[in-house]
Amino acid sequence: MTAREAEIIELIRKEVKPALGCTEPIAVALAVAKAMEIIEDKCCPAGPGWRFGKGYSLNIEVSGNILKNGMGVGIPGTGMVGLHIAAALGAVCGKSSYGLEVLHDLDAQAIACAKEMVEEKLVTVGLADTDHKLFVKASVTLMGKHSASAVIEDDHDRIVETSYDESVLTSSHGAQTQEPTDQKTTLDYRLTVKEIVEFARTVPYDEIKFILESRTLNLALAEEGLNGCYGLRVGKSICNSSNKEVFGGDFLSYAMSLTAAASDARMAGCTLAAMSNSGSGNQGITVTMPIIAYSLRYGTGDEELARALVLSHLIAIHIKGYLGKLSALCGCVIASTGSSCGLVYLRGGDYDQICSAIKNMIGNITGMVCDGAKVGCAMKVASGVSSALQSAVLAREGICISEHDGIIEKDIEKTIRNLGRIGSVGMQNTDNMILDIMVCK
Repeated sequence: MTAREAEIIELIRKEVKPALGCTEPIAVALAVAKAMEIIEDKCCPAGPGWRFGKGYSLNIEVSGNILKNGMGVGIPGTGMVGLHIAAALGAVCGKSSYGLEVLHDLDAQAIACAKEMVEEKLVTVGLADTDHKLFVKASVTLMGKHSASAVIEDDHDRIVETSYDESVLTSSHGAQTQEPTDQKTTLDYRLTVKEIVEFARTVPYDEIKFILESRTLNLALAEEGLNGCYGLRVGKSICNSSNKEVFGGDFLSYAMSLTAAASDARMAGCTLAAMSNSGSGNQGITVTMPIIAYSLRYGTGDEELARALVLSHLIAIHIKGYLGKLSALCGCVIASTGSSCGLVYLRGGDYDQICSAIKNMIGNITGMVCDGAKVGCAMKVASGVSSALQSAVLAREGICISEHDGIIEKDIEKTIRNLGRIGSVGMQNTDNMILDIMVCK
């Protein structure tokens, strides 16, 4: 393995990881868990069960995008939605060492205690005064005497500052107590679509077969969604025999059903983890499930599946680098663009056809807005899968949206940057308006 291949694998491992629950409320739970651990370390409350005895209160400050994406999404195992219950769970059972699986130790006792905290109004959530799209500050006050806080910025699991009784303990903002942190962004890796395609085709299989865990986790979520009654039951309805005259039994319906079912389960509070992409479980599902569906339907071997998944994940990571982790643009636009490329690859496509698939996707569903994480996301996911397969088929036929149309450029990297500008800058007012509508309902 070359040094460059190792660097790209480093990026994949950084951006592709298991996540239990929607990552915005999970980021809140993670910050709370870290603050609680500081209290434990500094105050040594009596006994391992002190968290259940309470005696503390939580104050959470979040950016608008965290608030938007946390208002309507199901929290695993609780039957409840929102940031208040996520914060309370982070306090009673969260472990920061688990990262985005911070609620891995969730059980009935923790759920009952967390619900009591919310009912007793021991958790407050408000908007933070910050320019960061992704920002969480969790503060814990114990018996009105001691307090601890943890701040997350820019990445869902990136804790940038901790404090105790208003004294900074660790910081990546230049304090003397600064600890080494990885400040490298996706754009710092200087990826291109051409390099991604070459990497996916040639990297030693043994170095990337870890990516098959995406299949294990996300397929389990899809099967849970099909077997249960989660959310809007989008995936289950698509594959229902009573709707066969509408959807038929073709591969498109199969891929839409599996992918939407995984999103149904996850957004409604299923306690299974998803393999996320760029901090989003839904994006991880959409990046992978159409490709996994193709493998299941047509018998693709593990190596070819792994290469297609790596390609899909990296394309989505590359595009997301120009948008930031949270924006007004729905993440399924980026994720389904990645899966479209993976489908082209599995159907024998070359670099030019993969570029065509990206252009077809950007020319098609750019502009789909994110109005918060919720069970309705499964419908957007299904739409993204439909567009992904359509774009892949056209690309394999040699059909590509012209550079004379809309925001498409002849150069694929310029096209991707155009999408990034629209999502991160052009749709800023849209993002503000969506948040205003949501909080005023």
